[in-house]
Amino acid sequence: MRYEKAVIIKDNTECMIRSATAADAAGVYDCFCRTHAETDYLLTYPDENHFTVEGEQQFLTEKEASDKEVELCAVIEGEIVGVAGFERVGSCDKLKHRAEFGISIRKAYWGRGIGRALTESCIECARNAGYAQLELNVISDNDRAVELYKSAGFTEFGRNPRGFRSRSSGWQELILMRMELDPEGEYHSI
Repeated sequence: MRYEKAVIIKDNTECMIRSATAADAAGVYDCFCRTHAETDYLLTYPDENHFTVEGEQQFLTEKEASDKEVELCAVIEGEIVGVAGFERVGSCDKLKHRAEFGISIRKAYWGRGIGRALTESCIECARNAGYAQLELNVISDNDRAVELYKSAGFTEFGRNPRGFRSRSSGWQELILMRMELDPEGEYHSI
């Protein structure tokens, strides 16, 4: 899926939100490794990363060719500082209306509006792809992320008190959130 949009973030810097391509594989890989080392809010630890730059190239090639999934990157002054995307939950008829959203931003860039820009861009792409529902999981004490998602229109539909088990802090409660992309509840065959 192709996407590109220039946004001005909170510090009046231009940030390009665009589809990540195979040519971005090294930058996306580096961003992934950095973000997963900088916070305990993400799904995996850097040492659990079992893919390579070449694997990232293949992944990004597939996302770019897809009309149902996307991987976006946030670029400031030529550097990838954040990534976000969504994937179909499943391809069977009962699941193909749902997509799962994920995002990560380098810590040095937190609080500048990049998360909002990436989130809104993914919502736009998911609507354009015909999804009826966009979903995410967020650690309950990640207050800034929870507030971002609520302000973007996601609502909580459940909690898992043992959603993650952190190496450093033990159990982490996950909030399950969703956004209806077709508020009238219309059924679209995607």
